Amino acid sequence: MCADTTATPDYRPTVFLPETEFPMRAGLPQREPDWLARWERIGIYDRLREKGRVEGRTPFVLHDGPPYANGHLHIGHALNKVLKDFIVRSQQMLGKDARYVPGWDCHGLPIEWKIEEQYRAKGLNKDDVDVVAFRQECRKFAEGWIDIQREEFKRLGVTGNWADPYLTMDYHAEAVIADEFMTFLMNGSLYQGSKPVMWSPVEKTALAEAEVEYHDHTSHQVWVKFRIHTAADATFTRTPTDVVIWTTTPWTIPQNRAICFGPDISYGLYEIIGRPEDSPATIGHRVILADKLAEAAFTQAKLAGPDFTRRLCDVSAADLAALVCAHPFRAIEGGNGEWDYDVPLLPGDHVTDDAGTGFVHTAPSHGDDDYQIGLKFGLPMTYNVEPDGSYRTNLPLFGGQHIILPDGKEGPANVSVIKALAGTATLFAKAKLRHSYPHSWRSKAPVIYRNTPQWFVSIDRTLDDGKGQYGDTIRARALTSIDKLVDWTPQTGRNRLFSMIEARPDWVLSRQRAWGVPLTCFVKKGAQPTDPDFLLKNAEVNARIKAAFEADGADVWYVAGFKEKVLAGIVDPAAYEQVFDVLDVWFDSGSTHAFVLRDRADGTEDGIADLYLEGTDQHRGWFHSSMLQACGTKGRAPYRGVLTHGFTLDEKGMKMSKSLGNTVAPEQVIGEYGADILRLWVAQSDYTIDLRIGKEILKGVADSYRRLRNTMRFMLGNLAGFTDAERVDPKDMPELERWVLHRLAELDAEVRSGYAAYDFQNLFQKLFAFCTTDLSAIYFDIRKDAFYCDAPSSLRRRSARTVLDLIFHRLTTWLAPILVFTAEDVWLSRFGDEGESVHLQDMPETPAAWLNYALAVKWDRIRAVRRVVTGALEVQRTAKVIGASLEAAPVVHVDADTAAMLSDTDFAELCITSGITVTTDAAPADAFTLPEVAGVAVVFRAAEGAKCERCWQILPDVGTHAHPATCARCDAAL
Repeated sequence: MCADTTATPDYRPTVFLPETEFPMRAGLPQREPDWLARWERIGIYDRLREKGRVEGRTPFVLHDGPPYANGHLHIGHALNKVLKDFIVRSQQMLGKDARYVPGWDCHGLPIEWKIEEQYRAKGLNKDDVDVVAFRQECRKFAEGWIDIQREEFKRLGVTGNWADPYLTMDYHAEAVIADEFMTFLMNGSLYQGSKPVMWSPVEKTALAEAEVEYHDHTSHQVWVKFRIHTAADATFTRTPTDVVIWTTTPWTIPQNRAICFGPDISYGLYEIIGRPEDSPATIGHRVILADKLAEAAFTQAKLAGPDFTRRLCDVSAADLAALVCAHPFRAIEGGNGEWDYDVPLLPGDHVTDDAGTGFVHTAPSHGDDDYQIGLKFGLPMTYNVEPDGSYRTNLPLFGGQHIILPDGKEGPANVSVIKALAGTATLFAKAKLRHSYPHSWRSKAPVIYRNTPQWFVSIDRTLDDGKGQYGDTIRARALTSIDKLVDWTPQTGRNRLFSMIEARPDWVLSRQRAWGVPLTCFVKKGAQPTDPDFLLKNAEVNARIKAAFEADGADVWYVAGFKEKVLAGIVDPAAYEQVFDVLDVWFDSGSTHAFVLRDRADGTEDGIADLYLEGTDQHRGWFHSSMLQACGTKGRAPYRGVLTHGFTLDEKGMKMSKSLGNTVAPEQVIGEYGADILRLWVAQSDYTIDLRIGKEILKGVADSYRRLRNTMRFMLGNLAGFTDAERVDPKDMPELERWVLHRLAELDAEVRSGYAAYDFQNLFQKLFAFCTTDLSAIYFDIRKDAFYCDAPSSLRRRSARTVLDLIFHRLTTWLAPILVFTAEDVWLSRFGDEGESVHLQDMPETPAAWLNYALAVKWDRIRAVRRVVTGALEVQRTAKVIGASLEAAPVVHVDADTAAMLSDTDFAELCITSGITVTTDAAPADAFTLPEVAGVAVVFRAAEGAKCERCWQILPDVGTHAHPATCARCDAAL
């Protein structure tokens, strides 16, 4: 049989199909570590710093809020560090010298607690161990976790000076922290006071407000009668009369020293005229209550209603001020006279008639309002509660009993006090109350207010330090900074911190622990805290302390003979006592501006950061302590901007908990999807509120990632072999390319403003829409034919590849701060090792001349008409009339203006059909329309002619050219 010499040639080798080794499957979990190793090998971070130096770039410093060196990272850590990395990388690529020094908080109770646990497990007592040896154990523990966390942070793709981070336990850091503390010593804001502070009986230390969190707790509540024994008006003493108080802390009753009333509250005198059989009330006795709260109080005492009580008369503020009561335990058996003192009634602005009785039992040693009243009226302080939360052993009746047990559970003290009140017939009523109560955020155990000598920084004392540009007190400087010097993202952060600092008390600096920077000060033996020479203030002593810490760390404070060494030749060491409390760790982290921003070569000239970025809890934490600390030593806030993010929740909006099994660990996400997917989740989320994460959410993120990757792969495939020789000047390009350039120019402005405003969610949405709609669904879809089938020399193909190159450079750099690994993969897939890294690039400048709003309006209309055509063809495809759009040559009915607009375009090319007819004739009734696109109707017609075996268009001229079964365009290309 003879060979068929008329067979159509195989034109597939003549088609310019995409060429790329960029894989569709990313394999991120396996491949990302190789990029990390490569970045470390070529020293990207150091090269960027050198680039910034050589080019004289403006520095941008995001100062890292130090995570605590204790435990593996959780998803909140990942959110925080990834957001920081978005900002650092984007600022660098926008032309800044974006420095990022990661750091760690190393001192403090959690680490100390862990070492104590290890000692207890071995049957050892921490107090029997040399303090320096104990501190060294803490240091080693922190070092171990720093190494672990550093690798976990790096695995997220976070760039920074990982080789030289800052640590609060570095010798220089400890020296600076001590020096900053001594600034407060010298400027007069430091004082020792005996006042109630939040105290953790479990941890046996004072807590700052930032170390306290609130949880639901069931408390005892009691209504207690205080018998009036002195009054200006005999009405209140002729018949037994009681002032009734209400409290949810019965254990504070033994410390009562006064009762407060509200001067503007309406009070009444009530008589008990009857009682139920089971009531201990005495008929004829009288009580004073706030009128608004009387019914509720009588209900608790089972005395509600006209059969049991009646109101006799008003009780004025003047009447109340003249009353003196007896303590409920006055003359109690076994009391040894402990409570045989008078209890005055005092006016207090803090008293309300919202709950209780309108009277506030006042124990100056156990509440801030109570303490302030005590200061105002000279009430004595009590010292009945020990550091472990127990009453002093020699307190009558209750000695040694715990309020809070060492395991955090309630001790017997409350019940014992209530029983004693019942025994003295002063218990008016009792109940239980479920309410929000302060707990230690470390031990999770309830805390108490306890009077104890502590070291404070006054935030309202006038500072004569020459730094009063923004106010003369720490509070004034802080409030001015918040209002005038700091940009807030979101703005609500300003209001939150302002209200906190506006109302906060003095700062408690001291902690009764071992692992931390000591309060480097000396007090004169025998002197009182109020004496002017109580604190040793000597610049030479301070310099010696700082130098010793710089050389050997803060441990030297605990070495025998240190006091004598630093005081020798200046003052008599025997005349002074050394303070061994340690600083609140918030003072450590609040001081980082000094030893990181001010002292490091990669810090800032003025010691002020461009941005602090942490979670919303840091309004009461690091933002707060940094503000107070810097306002005391620098005179202003240490930051120009503050960004806060929300917390991470599970998919149902529940708080993550190991017990609920709903936690999502970063390593789990990275192991399954890769770090870029975790980073993309951050970019797609609104970080200003709480963020949800879980399996279904991550599946959606991964789908978005695949669509982006498709876009990048298409570009790479169709840029194979592109050189500058092909490049076309924009003015010579077809309109479609010029429209894409217009979109690039629009996006460039939006990307830059989005990164500048830290608006990653909106920025990414615009980039994603551009990739999936403008590019994949329109431009790439239309230009595939030109890429594959046009001759290499054709203007259309050269223009399209030029535009692809321009898109490539912008899209990879725009996405690089977010998808650090994928952008690198894309970059190296095109340029290989010669490309070094996308992260060494800047976002390219985009000519404003590319903007063409008139063209954009025109193409908006063209795209709308195209959408109607596409919809009409989809109907035919669904009905299996056609398989591909190239089998169609529809008739498009439009108005005259639209027809004129379409006349200078190859509309069939734009609609990916083999032919198209545009007419202004009236459309038939059955024509396809879309309600949202007015004035356009489409009638389907099949394309006429034969199928070109090279480009697959169906055209009348196929088969009439030199190359068999080709159209004119393909024949020419061949």
